[in-house]
Amino acid sequence: MRRIVVVAALVVWACGGGEPEASPMPGMTAEEHARMSAGGTQGAMDSTGMAMRQPVQLTREQERALGVTYITVGRAPLTRTVRTVGEIMAAEPRIADVTPKVEGFVEHLYVDATGTEVRRGQQLLTLYSPKLVAAQEELLTARGLVAQLEATGGDPARQAEVTLEAARRRLAFWDITADQITRLESTGTVTKTLTLVSPAQGVVLDKDVVEGQRVMPGMRLYRIADLSQVWVEGDVFEQDLRFVREGAQAHIEVSAYPGEHRMGRVAFVYPTVDAATRTNRVRVTVANPDGRLKPGMFATMYFDAHVGDEIVVPMEAVIVTGERNLVFVRDTTGALVPRQVVLGARADHFAQVLSGLVEGEQIVASANFLIDAESRLANHGGGMPGMQHGAMEPASTTPPAAEHHHD
Repeated sequence: MRRIVVVAALVVWACGGGEPEASPMPGMTAEEHARMSAGGTQGAMDSTGMAMRQPVQLTREQERALGVTYITVGRAPLTRTVRTVGEIMAAEPRIADVTPKVEGFVEHLYVDATGTEVRRGQQLLTLYSPKLVAAQEELLTARGLVAQLEATGGDPARQAEVTLEAARRRLAFWDITADQITRLESTGTVTKTLTLVSPAQGVVLDKDVVEGQRVMPGMRLYRIADLSQVWVEGDVFEQDLRFVREGAQAHIEVSAYPGEHRMGRVAFVYPTVDAATRTNRVRVTVANPDGRLKPGMFATMYFDAHVGDEIVVPMEAVIVTGERNLVFVRDTTGALVPRQVVLGARADHFAQVLSGLVEGEQIVASANFLIDAESRLANHGGGMPGMQHGAMEPASTTPPAAEHHHD
């Protein structure tokens, strides 16, 4: 019990808890307290201005008392999942606008509400236009002339054919369908209105026209989107961009359907980073055959990236100081030697080690902060009673087992 109280007090002191009180702590002799207090300002500093650590030698009893365990450094597959929030939107290549190419007046609306599902070629509205009426009359006149000159042949007949084809093209350029043109030629009757049809299958996202309205060339009347496939766009932090690449698989969840995952693929990674948020826009294409994913919904996006078989260590084995990352390596004599490591990708409480460790080495897996406190206290000339530091001879020179755990 006395040793546990001493260890706890030393950890508080070593982590910046302030100077010890004038009176010794319970269970600590006045000599030990004075030695720790006197050494508090004598610690050596390294080239980075950080307090140096000293190797620590523990007996088996001390390992059990502190709960120290070890792991052997090795390679393992590391999978990183990047998570962010995105918004569902209509895929731009599947959006079509209906715009007239001739001035006129809307006589009748067949599709008169936003949200209506339409199919390609479905009638949208009828349009009266004096120019359309004149074009119909020109076509019928040209057709009649061709019929008259067909028997004679020669240049006049060929010129009549050219005029007829020009009249057909003019109507086609104004979005009059081939069926309507054929019906006009077969009946020989000019109609007051002609019908505009849907250029695509989908849902009417916007309707900007009413009956009786005068419309001008280029005015948007409908916006139609095919939602059988949608985009999900979200922002990924700059440091996670290496895990997101075009063509990689991704999946999404929406709050409307909890627990339901939709698979997709990264279609595009935007070429610029937002300078304010340090994020990069990413686009995922997701199939939506049932139409349950609706533009405007928020979605949680997941990108799974396989980093590869790398040297990995659990994060609890690493002491993060803010300036560097340290682990305690058990050498052949059993001493716990502080060593700086460079970390890479992190996933599922594990971290990739880019440098500082090699396969087969043993490191402290638990009670790291207690070991770190003792290592720093040793640099001040203090330490827990009975501990050995630096170059002191260990109690035994027999190498420890490759891996063991204490209850």
